Amino acid sequence: MKMVIPVSFLLISSVYYISCGKCGCGYFPEPGNWAKVSELPLNGRSEAVSFTIGNFAYLGSGLDSSNGSLGDFWKYDPVKNSWEQVASLPKGAERSSAVGFSVGNTAICGTGFNGSNYLNDFYRYDPVSNSWTKINSAFPGKARSEAVAFGIDSSGYVGTGYDGNNALADFYRYNPSDDSWTSIPFNEVARYSSVVFVFNKKAYLVTGTNGNTLVSEFLVFDPAKTSGNWTPLQSITNASSDAFDDSYTTIMRQNGAVFLIGDKAYISTGEDRGSPYTYTWEYDFAVDLWVEKTPFEGPPVTGAVGISVNNRGFIATGKNQRTVSDFSWEFQPNLVMNPNDN
Repeated sequence: MKMVIPVSFLLISSVYYISCGKCGCGYFPEPGNWAKVSELPLNGRSEAVSFTIGNFAYLGSGLDSSNGSLGDFWKYDPVKNSWEQVASLPKGAERSSAVGFSVGNTAICGTGFNGSNYLNDFYRYDPVSNSWTKINSAFPGKARSEAVAFGIDSSGYVGTGYDGNNALADFYRYNPSDDSWTSIPFNEVARYSSVVFVFNKKAYLVTGTNGNTLVSEFLVFDPAKTSGNWTPLQSITNASSDAFDDSYTTIMRQNGAVFLIGDKAYISTGEDRGSPYTYTWEYDFAVDLWVEKTPFEGPPVTGAVGISVNNRGFIATGKNQRTVSDFSWEFQPNLVMNPNDN
């Protein structure tokens, strides 16, 4: 990887976006640089899962166009910029379009599709013993793929998805202390291929499709509330008479990737009904607004994973047309685009 040189003072080198919004035409800079980092050593893939434990990120499972559903997992060290293979899912548990999330010092992976069946089983990964153990408690929801999942405090949450026929509108809380699942209300639009991210013990659910159209609804989940846990935020479409949301429709997508850096969230890659996206957007929690950033500089991919680790953000793997990717890219939001580190 070539070194990134911060040249933010060279404004002429930044990328500009032309906006002809409701308040007239103008220019504003789109800062941010994508730098290629160490690629996955073995199979490229799409529809993988990722999670973070401590100072390391983990990526695994997914779909390889040659080998089908995968079960191998890899640990990424952002300091050394290196991947190390860890324990694979048990034989027979290979899958794609699954979910993964961290709770405490372990992680949980489940649901998905194995090429023949939609799945509802879950496995726990322990990095100390480097082993996977099947969770005994049965997931109460339908078998599904393309769901979302997240961990907040000592609980995990899994919901939405696709059961082979329909988009789903349900959510469940997992309690690791007694290995139990509880249904929680979700009276919102059914969806799949969405993304979710957690900030200050709240989860933010956005993008995805209901099977016919892309979803513009943006929701925040607060587990501390005793009722009405899901609250709508500003939708990701051109819904107002003001100029700020003129280009919001390019936030809408399915199979995108999301990560956090500091107090901002970032969405990139994905697709709109087969057309791959490179649009990259930054979400500011403080003001509930999105700002467009430098587009993804790698090949346009869908079904990639977003990785948040050590206050850094990455996108890895994915599929470009018929070709799966083993590439990984880091996004540096405060630098100007540098084409020499690609």
